[in-house]
Amino acid sequence: MTELRGALEAVLFAGGDPLSEEQLQEILQTDAASVRALLDELGAALSERDSGLMLQETAGGWQLVTRPEHFSYVERLSQETNRRLSKAALETLSIIAFKQPVTKLEIEQIRGVHHAERVLAQLVARELITEVGRKDVVGKPIQYGTTETFLRAFGLKTLEDLPVLPEPEPPEQMSLPLGENAEEE
Repeated sequence: MTELRGALEAVLFAGGDPLSEEQLQEILQTDAASVRALLDELGAALSERDSGLMLQETAGGWQLVTRPEHFSYVERLSQETNRRLSKAALETLSIIAFKQPVTKLEIEQIRGVHHAERVLAQLVARELITEVGRKDVVGKPIQYGTTETFLRAFGLKTLEDLPVLPEPEPPEQMSLPLGENAEEE
C-alpha cells in the first residue's frame, strides 16, 4: 500500500485537475475500498508532516492543493500581475453562480448596468464561466454558467455548497398622507 500511496500522490500532483475515485481506481489498478483507504492515508500523511500541500475533494474529484496559509508565497510565484477579480467581475460571477443559466441581459438588469461584455469575456478567459446554451427566446441569447475551475477556485465540491441567499425583504407598503382638505371615506 505504501507504494500505491506514493503513486497516488504522484498521479494527483501530475494530473493537476481533480481526478474522480473511479479514475484513480483505473489508473492505480485497484478497487474502490483501496482507493478510499489510500486517499485517507495520503491526507493524514500530508497533514502529519506539515506539508505545504493538502488533499482536497472538489469538483467531483480529488486533487492536491496548496495549504491556504502558504498562499502568499505561491502568489509571488505567479508571473501574472493582476489575478484578482474586479468588483464588477465578482458581482457578475456571483449572479451567474446563483442564477445560472443566465443571459448577459439578465446580468445587466440585476446589476443595473449596461455593457457587461468585457467582464463576461474576462470571466470566460479565466475559465470561471462558460456558455451553457441558448435561451429559447427571440435572438437566442447565450446563457452562462460556472465551470469546474470556478468550483476549484472557491473550494466547492458542487454548486449546492454555495451559501443560501437570504430572502429579499418585501417592499414596504406606501401610504400617502391625507392632506388637511382630503376627504376620508
